[in-house]
Amino acid sequence: MAQIKHAVLLRFKSSTTPAKVGEIFEALRGLGDKIPGILDFSGGAYSSGEGLNKGFTHGFIMTFVDAKARDVYLPHPDHEVVKQMIFPELDGGLDGVVAFDWEA
Repeated sequence: MAQIKHAVLLRFKSSTTPAKVGEIFEALRGLGDKIPGILDFSGGAYSSGEGLNKGFTHGFIMTFVDAKARDVYLPHPDHEVVKQMIFPELDGGLDGVVAFDWEA
């Protein structure tokens, strides 16, 4: 079975504090200790001078053992808690997030 890469782009409100962003990313990172099948997490603020981020301010990638592990993660209660931290901070509501998965 192929690993799954789960990439998410976030557009935070200008009023979202760096401390809140840090809290969100720590919670995301911590999901690897709570949900089986997460192999890796990496994320942070947009840092390229290229300017192709279309207003998205942050992003992350998680690697899952396989699609089954990703499918367990999506509705997992600990993932839902983190989503509830993120959603109020999104600029444009759900238009402020893009998720894209692929087999690696």
